[in-house]
Amino acid sequence: MAQPVEETQRDAPLREVIRDTLRTRIFEGHYAPGARMVERDLAAEFHVSRLPVREALRMLQQEGLLTERATRGSVVTALEDKDVDDLFDVRIALEVLTCRLAAERATQEDLAGLRRLVEQAEEALSRGSLADAHRFNSEFHDELTRIADNTFLRTALEPLQGRMHWLFRHVRDLPEIIREHRELLEAVASGDPDRAEAQSAHHIEKYREQYPDTV
Repeated sequence: MAQPVEETQRDAPLREVIRDTLRTRIFEGHYAPGARMVERDLAAEFHVSRLPVREALRMLQQEGLLTERATRGSVVTALEDKDVDDLFDVRIALEVLTCRLAAERATQEDLAGLRRLVEQAEEALSRGSLADAHRFNSEFHDELTRIADNTFLRTALEPLQGRMHWLFRHVRDLPEIIREHRELLEAVASGDPDRAEAQSAHHIEKYREQYPDTV
């Protein structure tokens, strides 16, 4: 049973706390594809009214993690093989551009933030916290998008964020992914957009080739 949201995270809006909790459960497989998200039951579990639950579910629908069904309400989205392949196509198109722009625009402060996320992922892995390591790896990609500083690129990526993070969470070789993030960081830090582009494309295609073994 979840603790009352008001007692656990007072500073965050209720809808965001509930969204983050449900998103983590989806990533970790607590809700299978097709599982229903019932407002009434979730409101009782989190000890809140149905309004923040409804808003959280709407946010997860916008991320693509939930699908609205006419007769069943919100259900966990099932990604078929073609969906994943299509997602990789979009990912390589958008993330390669992200890394090119990041190489051109990253400040020393930006690079320090990226290094910190890599180090936090390594530290989490060393203490056996796989969930935290996955989270820091996802935040690494989100930070690259912020550094790229392109409003239209960010807008294009936002509806895909949940599904992108779903892909990140299914990588099993965490030491290797952290090593590759360090190499990608070095490419961005070089200030050479061609190097950053090549490293990003290699990083993405490597994990496309491993699918569905990574899932």
